[in-house]
Amino acid sequence: MSTASAQAQTAAPERTNEIICPNCHKAFKIDKAGYADILKQVRDTDFEQQLHERLQWAEKEKNNAVELTKTQVASAMQKICAAKEAEIIALNAQLSAVESTRKLAVSEALRTVEKERDALLNQLEQTRRDSEAAAQLAKVQLQHEKHVTLAAKETAAQQLKAQLESIELDKRLAISEALSEVEKQRDNLRADLDRVALEKQLAEKSLKDRYETQIKDRDDAIERLRDMKARLSTKMVGETLEQHCETEFNRIRATAFPRAYFEKDNDVRSGSKGDYIFRDTDEAGTEIVSIMFEMKNESDRTATKNRNEDFLRELDKDRSEKGCEYAVLVSLLEPESELYNTGIMDMFHRYPKMYVGRPQFFIPMITLLRNAAMNSLKYKSELSLVQAQNIDLTTFEADLETFKLAFAKNYDLASSRFQTAIEEIDKSIVHLQKTKDALIGTDRNLRLANDKAQDVTIKKLTRNNPTMKAKFAELTSPPLAAEDSLNEQSVNLAAVSGGGGIW
Repeated sequence: MSTASAQAQTAAPERTNEIICPNCHKAFKIDKAGYADILKQVRDTDFEQQLHERLQWAEKEKNNAVELTKTQVASAMQKICAAKEAEIIALNAQLSAVESTRKLAVSEALRTVEKERDALLNQLEQTRRDSEAAAQLAKVQLQHEKHVTLAAKETAAQQLKAQLESIELDKRLAISEALSEVEKQRDNLRADLDRVALEKQLAEKSLKDRYETQIKDRDDAIERLRDMKARLSTKMVGETLEQHCETEFNRIRATAFPRAYFEKDNDVRSGSKGDYIFRDTDEAGTEIVSIMFEMKNESDRTATKNRNEDFLRELDKDRSEKGCEYAVLVSLLEPESELYNTGIMDMFHRYPKMYVGRPQFFIPMITLLRNAAMNSLKYKSELSLVQAQNIDLTTFEADLETFKLAFAKNYDLASSRFQTAIEEIDKSIVHLQKTKDALIGTDRNLRLANDKAQDVTIKKLTRNNPTMKAKFAELTSPPLAAEDSLNEQSVNLAAVSGGGGIW
């Protein structure tokens, strides 16, 4: 950007915005930057409120989803366990019916054999008396029938054993299918839980990134506000304070002060001199206002830390000797003093027509004193006319005192508004710091919630729930229980078969 365009932009008046105070209902105007800062504060407040509501809503949704998942898992496990118990009861009933049928068939066969044996014994007893050959033949026939009967019984036992093995095989197949279905549902539920955990981690990571970005933005804003409080619009990089003030004045000299004199004070005849003298005249050559400036920077003397009051006596002396109406100390000394950081300070209680201000108030001080002097210029002209006409000076002095009071009142109002602006900046810094602390606390709570969620396991959920613990134990034990039951039934069958052999 060229120098001419920069001067034009500096000289152009800033667009102001009018704001009405909700308490006193007075309207005041602020520049575009101040208006943007107020809008940003309001937007940040709304954003924080909406963010808090969104976090509460997200937390509530997460808790509802976890509770719903727990309920669905418990319901599914109850249904699976109920179906499994029903199948086991049905299989046990079928096994009992088969066992009863087998025992009944064996009893009938034994009863028939016993009857035949008694009949044969009776016949042998009756025929023994007849002949030995008939007895031997009957004995052979008895043995043959006995072998046939035992063979038939053995065949019936083999058939019953085959039926029992088929039933056991069907039972084992049904249990295997039920377990496969349960494991499939368990895997699906586990996959759903993993997906929910992944979505939660992604959401937490996204929120954490957003919080870190917002915290960084607020840290940058706090630093900018602190720097603006210390120096506001001054730029001292590579420049001295005198060069900065001269540059700022030369930017607006052509438009605001076309007939003004602003040069360094090189007159050392009295033994001392100030830094700059400002004089402004009207078209007739009448002096409007004259100001003696003294610029003091902390870097001018690094051995000791000076105070602003150390230079006021010498500055008042230079003002009197050089015939200037006002004296202004532009100072960066005592940077932590709230007295000088709040705005333009008048030192009338120490020295007449003396002001102290920071570099950012350099141009406003010239403007305020010049505008006040423009009003007094009218009185100066009237004074000359009155003196020419031998008019009493009492009225003029009263008007001049009235003007001084009005000027002092205007100055107090201006100083009060500068003070209010600085206080608002301090409040903004405090508010942003609290926002940062709240976001850091939110991140810590989210991390603790994530740790608690990661620590949840099936074992901990069923620790104080005997019913669920038993159901989960049954899911892992049915194959072993079925095998033990099959071995027990095989032993019983072997015992029955052995008893038949003895008979």
